[in-house]
Amino acid sequence: MVVAGLAHAASMGSPWDGQPVGWLQLLALGALVWRLQDCATPRAAAWSGWTFTTAWLCGTFWWLFVAMHTYGGLTAPLAALAVLALAAALALYYAAACALFVLLAPASKTGRAVLFAALWLLAEMARGVWFTGFGWGAAGYAHIGGLAVFAKYIGAYGVAALAAALACMGALWLRGPATAGMALRAGALVLAGLLASYALPRIGQTEFSSAGATLQVALLQGNIPQDEKFQPGTGVADALRWYGEQMGSSQASLVVAPETAIPLLPQQLPPGYWDTLAKPFLTGQQAVMFGVPLGSYEAGYTNSVVAIKPDPGAAWPPAAPQPDQAYRYDKHHLVPFGEFIPPLFKWFTRMMNIPLGDFNRGAVGQPSFEWQGQRLAPNVCYEDLFGEELAARFIDPARAPTIFVNLSNIGWFGKTVAIDQHLNISRMRALEFERPFIRATNTGDTVIIDHTGRVTHALPRHARGVLLGAVQGRTGAQASGGGTGITPFAWWASRYGLWPLWILATGVVLLAALHHQHVTHLTRLTRQKNQKT
Repeated sequence: MVVAGLAHAASMGSPWDGQPVGWLQLLALGALVWRLQDCATPRAAAWSGWTFTTAWLCGTFWWLFVAMHTYGGLTAPLAALAVLALAAALALYYAAACALFVLLAPASKTGRAVLFAALWLLAEMARGVWFTGFGWGAAGYAHIGGLAVFAKYIGAYGVAALAAALACMGALWLRGPATAGMALRAGALVLAGLLASYALPRIGQTEFSSAGATLQVALLQGNIPQDEKFQPGTGVADALRWYGEQMGSSQASLVVAPETAIPLLPQQLPPGYWDTLAKPFLTGQQAVMFGVPLGSYEAGYTNSVVAIKPDPGAAWPPAAPQPDQAYRYDKHHLVPFGEFIPPLFKWFTRMMNIPLGDFNRGAVGQPSFEWQGQRLAPNVCYEDLFGEELAARFIDPARAPTIFVNLSNIGWFGKTVAIDQHLNISRMRALEFERPFIRATNTGDTVIIDHTGRVTHALPRHARGVLLGAVQGRTGAQASGGGTGITPFAWWASRYGLWPLWILATGVVLLAALHHQHVTHLTRLTRQKNQKT
């Protein structure tokens, strides 16, 4: 199970090129289902599921070790133990799912596949939502360019459930009667996969939005070394100088600098820096958006995005989130231990050196920044992992974002697969909402992603540069057939969050439990009858 779990991790972002590998995810998950068929008890199934998932999650977010040890200063043994403990704790959701699968599995293959998909979906959502949620490396992200064509209808979690059903059905079918010939069945599955690879792109051609205006952007990638980023004599001075110069000299309609591009609170900045930075944009023909912490150590501070567009009378700096002019967005979904300290864990964070480590959080569904006919919706770092929260901005289709803007600093994780994984997360969000994503990052990937999840422009990683390109917003009704201009996923997730999936999956499990109870009761009656005769 450890090998299968590590293969599952590799499917989220190949160690060789960072690309997702959908067939490997199905194969690895199918191996788990195959093993579960040999488990005589729910306890044995729980152990298999826990082993598989612990290996999968350790192989998926091992780069947390780099953040905690290399840049956070935590000793290597403690950092490794922390990664293992997190993976082992999150694996308990999947252990419970596997135990229930063996306990409640019906006789029919289709019924088992549906039940496994429902249980896997519940485990994925529990990991991604409960206790602030950490759904990094969820199964759906392995299927960019494949099953993810359904993301605009059912979201990434729905794609994960679909993948689980297919993996289960494939494993059960391969375990059919020996007389049917396993080689023949395997060949049929490969043929089905080839047909699916042909059909899926055509399924994704249906669009729910239309092309809007085009915006010329300049995305800044400062490549400030993470171990210097918050050091006054090195990284801070370099960031203030380089980002200030680039924001002031760019000719693009919108200039975007990454998360904490300005790495100091406003009162810590050199005298006049704010005014010098803002003046060209308050009076010119351009807008700028950049990451900066706002607030104070005494009153609390936020991981924020500030945007400026022409308006000589705009309040500067913005004191609160604003829908227009001097615009401010405060990050809502904070990273545990890195951006806020969970209760009872101050002792753990005191062993690390993480500056600005206890932010206040912003609200869900903050307004977009309007500029040149676009509604630009910022999100900071791993906030794009939570599609159900981004969906809150689509409750009013007339005010829905036309472009998502992600501002990130993934320098914490070094030259690891985390960069590829995060890119795939942004690509999934583009598919879910049928909106382009532009990403300005400190070390990479700084890219432009179109509404189909395709990367159209990119900067080299771990290099300083400015990415110039045009991004076309998406808005309005579909050209053929009308509509609201938002995807089905955006429509239901903006109103109900993930509740439709919770209810559907829970309903399947309850039906399976009732069926299991009924079969158990009939079996008991039959046994009693046979004993009497």
